[in-house]
Amino acid sequence: MAFALMLIAATYGLVRLAFGLLLPDIQSELGFSADVAGAISAGGSALYVVGALVGFFAAGAPRVLVATAAGSAALGAAGMALATDAVVFAVAAAVGSAGAGFASPGVVGVLRSHPGTSSRPAFQDVANSGTGPGLVAAGLLALALLPGWRIVWAVAAVVAVVAGVGVLLTSRSHVPPRGRPAVPPGRWFLAHARPIAAALALGAGSAAVWTFGRIALVDAGMDAASSVVAWIALGAGGAVVAFTSSRTVGWGPRRVWVLTGVLAAVATVSLPLVAESFLAALGACVVFGWSYTAATGALIGWTGDIDAERPAAGTALLFVVLVAGQGAGAAALGGLVEPWGYAGVFAVASVVLLVATLGAVSPRGRESRALPPVAARGLR
Repeated sequence: MAFALMLIAATYGLVRLAFGLLLPDIQSELGFSADVAGAISAGGSALYVVGALVGFFAAGAPRVLVATAAGSAALGAAGMALATDAVVFAVAAAVGSAGAGFASPGVVGVLRSHPGTSSRPAFQDVANSGTGPGLVAAGLLALALLPGWRIVWAVAAVVAVVAGVGVLLTSRSHVPPRGRPAVPPGRWFLAHARPIAAALALGAGSAAVWTFGRIALVDAGMDAASSVVAWIALGAGGAVVAFTSSRTVGWGPRRVWVLTGVLAAVATVSLPLVAESFLAALGACVVFGWSYTAATGALIGWTGDIDAERPAAGTALLFVVLVAGQGAGAAALGGLVEPWGYAGVFAVASVVLLVATLGAVSPRGRESRALPPVAARGLR
């Protein structure tokens, strides 16, 4: 469990999401423009989707996914640490971002196969909450080491290797080396229609904070160091999920989804409005960090409710949609910054997040479509 959480922390918090945190210092040294920075970010999202799609089709081999996740994250982080120009850095950033795409379905599969965690759904939420500690670690490293951003990436590479080896060593006697192909039929995708739509909206709405959060705070007058602390607060909120999951798992994923969507919307619309108050901004970041991380855990539980036979494949599918939504949301919201300002952009994003909660609300009070046990077994 500890190494699984560490792998998520490394691949997401220390590698994939640390790009935005370290970007100003990277740009200053390597000398590329904001347009190039956006292209690098888009490339990372694209490779994440590729990694998650591979995870979708290779969900029956979780140990292979774990090894690939750790390897690609470490290779990408090391490449970024050593990059001497924007091209090399862009390629390394894309490779590193793919690690997160491999990691989620790999970790889900390992935990589902391990006798110590297979019957306890809360462990999935705890491992998934590793994004939070990863963000906190990235922020603390940034405070201590910037402008030495290369050392931050070097540390991330080492952590990814240690985490991957740890997961492989602790799961080798429990997880079979091979599994059945995870290529579900059309009925399986139809059963996932609601969580797919919900994940897309969550991705689009959350793009405001993940892409423009620090910029919005600085634009409102917050100094650079305080904006890094706000980033740490995002991670701290996500880390709290490890302690709240034992309680929220009993509520069911759809109820958790609605709660987290509403709280994320409130935090998003509030952030640029309270930026002049450091404590209020930190509070909004903590709430958003918890809500977003808990929501991604709810997606894992949601697909598990639909078909307990394919949780890793479902996780990969929903996370692909989530990141695709983030890419689309970042592009769309970015075009609104100049005419509407950050307050207007964050207000639009909050509405999108509220729309995301509707995915968990079924007409006439019915639960969203799930495959009955016999049908689920028939999908093998």
